[in-house]
Amino acid sequence: MHTPEALAKHYIPYNAKFLGNTEVEAPKGTEVVKDAVRKLKFQRHIKKSEGQKTPKAELQISIYGVKILDPKTKDVQHNCQLHRISFCADDKTDKRIFTFICKDSESNKHLCYVFDSEKCAEEITLTIGQAFDLAYKKFLESGGKDVETRKQIGSLQKRIQELETENSELKQQLQDLEEQLMIAHVPPAGSISMKPQSTDVFDMVPFSPVTPLVPTVASNGCPPPPPTTLPPDIRKDLFGAEPFDPFTCGAADFPPDIQSKLDEMQEGFKMGLTLEGTVFSLDPLDSRC
Repeated sequence: MHTPEALAKHYIPYNAKFLGNTEVEAPKGTEVVKDAVRKLKFQRHIKKSEGQKTPKAELQISIYGVKILDPKTKDVQHNCQLHRISFCADDKTDKRIFTFICKDSESNKHLCYVFDSEKCAEEITLTIGQAFDLAYKKFLESGGKDVETRKQIGSLQKRIQELETENSELKQQLQDLEEQLMIAHVPPAGSISMKPQSTDVFDMVPFSPVTPLVPTVASNGCPPPPPTTLPPDIRKDLFGAEPFDPFTCGAADFPPDIQSKLDEMQEGFKMGLTLEGTVFSLDPLDSRC
């Protein structure tokens, strides 16, 4: 059917429909296989009536075993090592059906795998038989050492498959956590995000009129004058500022015409007012202030 190199160094691929596998009581026998085929065909008819299609599979046959893969993703669904396959046959009444029995490495149960191939059922069965012949010749040539090597390779392949499955599950969990974090940080629809009250619209700290002012030393080394304390009854405006006094402003702060009017008003007030025998003056240079 095939060259020894193709089965020993590579593999022979086939495509077929995978009806599934089921546990059987014996490791070999035609009647055992027929019962398994009838059981899986009945289950497939039920699934087909429910609208489910028979899944397709890719078979890779070599002297190391039969791998069953997903034809699209190439993920290994089953890895049946050759030394665990105890029986292989095609159905003489239905030329599309071929089967083999393999002992499961974990449960030690015998499972019958059933496939449907329109044109290659007999050829696939003969290819598995040729792989058995080549594997047996290698076993005789190596004195049995090759079997142990294949067992070790099979164990490593199984471990690799388990790690790949675990890695896929961890990636999915990580993706779920990232989605949950993104949902947690997104504000609900219609909500308005408010800025902290400690800043204004320009992101500046609001001015507080009650903040104490710290006096600083002048450049000539003289201490600053003491702060002017106003009577508590003097009201402050909306912004916390003291009432405006036009007479404390310099001459350069107003136009000449306005400044002259202010000077006349100031001269009138400098004359002083007598109240209960005490003279009050608004002149800042008057020592009686």
